[in-house]
Amino acid sequence: MLDKSGQVLYVGKAVNLKRRVSSYFQKSDHSPRITLMVKQVHSVETTVTRSEAEALILENNLIKALSPKYNILFRDDKSYPYLMLSGHEFPQMAYYRGTLKKPNQYFGPYPNGYAVRDSIQILQKVFRLRTCEDSVFQHRDRACLLYQIKRCSGPCVGHISYEDYQASVREAVTFLNGKTGELTQTLHHKMNQAAAALQFEEAARYRDQIQALGLVQSQQFIDSKNPNNPNDIDLLALVVEQGSVCIHWVSIRGGRHVGDKSFFPDVRNDPEPNGQDYAEAFVAQHYLGKSKPDIIISNFTLPEVLQTALNEEHGKQIQFVTKTIGERKIWLNMAEKNAKLAIVQHRLQHSSQQHRIEELARVLNMDSDGLQRLECFDISHTQGEATIASCVVYDEQNIQPSQYRRYNITTAKAGDDYAAMREVLTRRYGKMAEAEANGETVKWPDAVLIDGGKGQVGMAVTVWEELGLHIPIIGIAKGPERKAGLEELILPFTGEIFRLPPNSPALHLLQTVRDESHRFAITGHRKKRDNARVSSSLSEIPGVGAKRRQALLTRFGGLRGVTAASIEDLAQVEGISTALAEKIYEHLH
Repeated sequence: MLDKSGQVLYVGKAVNLKRRVSSYFQKSDHSPRITLMVKQVHSVETTVTRSEAEALILENNLIKALSPKYNILFRDDKSYPYLMLSGHEFPQMAYYRGTLKKPNQYFGPYPNGYAVRDSIQILQKVFRLRTCEDSVFQHRDRACLLYQIKRCSGPCVGHISYEDYQASVREAVTFLNGKTGELTQTLHHKMNQAAAALQFEEAARYRDQIQALGLVQSQQFIDSKNPNNPNDIDLLALVVEQGSVCIHWVSIRGGRHVGDKSFFPDVRNDPEPNGQDYAEAFVAQHYLGKSKPDIIISNFTLPEVLQTALNEEHGKQIQFVTKTIGERKIWLNMAEKNAKLAIVQHRLQHSSQQHRIEELARVLNMDSDGLQRLECFDISHTQGEATIASCVVYDEQNIQPSQYRRYNITTAKAGDDYAAMREVLTRRYGKMAEAEANGETVKWPDAVLIDGGKGQVGMAVTVWEELGLHIPIIGIAKGPERKAGLEELILPFTGEIFRLPPNSPALHLLQTVRDESHRFAITGHRKKRDNARVSSSLSEIPGVGAKRRQALLTRFGGLRGVTAASIEDLAQVEGISTALAEKIYEHLH
């Protein structure tokens, strides 16, 4: 459903399209959210699919891509992390986000990065699998510190055989699959065999592994009565209270409680939210096209079409459990309690953010309803090298990473922060002004924050005059000795320059957005600078063009890996002859 400007308001599906569309305009008992939407509908576009399950998947993909105003949206800007064992002959253990690729093995997803890193630390301690990049592994001539502190078995320098390392990998996989009891029995057997053969150091190593596994099991295993339970289980608890909706996700992988997370959809357009609608939307957005557990335990039921779509993608039947007894009932009750606590915390946080906005609006002499979206700009470079500008967005009472942008500064002279600020503001808002003039919908900020002093703010004023903009500008200049809390605020349109008290909620909001803009700018700058330095070093070598340079960096993982490579290793790269490999080696050494 679209409005007059062609903006998508809502995406839905139906077996009987005529009945579904007619119901929106004939019934009068809609929720406030749907009532608001119907008033804005101007046209309807349709797509025919082969099945209801296919329609559900298409609906979910369109909701994620278009973010329609009146669909239920669970915002989550990041993909979930996995623990990866690479397909290398001596597999690397690593933290991973992104598309799952063969022949690597993946375990997860985990609710957050801490859970993955915690698992990696356990595996390092118990099984001593390597965590180094392949480029480092291939060119090491002595073991690293992790080997010395017994967190790696040193396969890079031959301290462990291929067969023994593969045995450790198999044991780690057994552990990650939740078969801890079986693994403990195997280790006990190996310990006894080693002791009988008078290999006491080997027996002691197995003993330490058994003790470490016992500690992990007592601390992290949620199903203590069944340590060999290999199932991956997700618990989903829906709670609707005081106009807020929360779905609390608990992740159990191989019997281990690896973490949990609370999700809050935007309910501002829905004063009386229907919990079932939000639950179905969450499951579709959270699982379709992604990794799925063997069992989903929830305090709500799912429609058959959604269950069918999930099963088809998973390749086998998922157990959907709503009637729980025993331990599972205790788990679900615990998840519901956590959801209720999360709602309380979410409302307190929302109240705090609203208070900050109201205080900033008061400082700017604005209506707080008219101050919702802030955009902040910062410039980062090293003595004029690799200049990057960042734009960070604060909206809907939170920072919005998916809307961040970085700009490569191309026209300003090296080291000229004022010209760099002018360039980025002209590019961003000039493009937005042009789009609006062409009839496109543009989301303008309610205020623009400039990380800098009078010079940078003056450039912003100049750009505003050129583009005919009237958006409030706030300059935030570092105080004496760059101490937080002593920043000066510059309001060019009123001529005011002043400081807020260090405990001012308005100042805290500006500091949060400013610091995020600085972080985003400097990480982008460092990446650009380092890439430029690597490319520059290799590009000085006759015969090494862009294609060969990229092949070298890809093969060896960076300039350090290329430098560590022998002439024979360099000559194995496609496009690099032995003669050229000798030139590269001589240049880098």
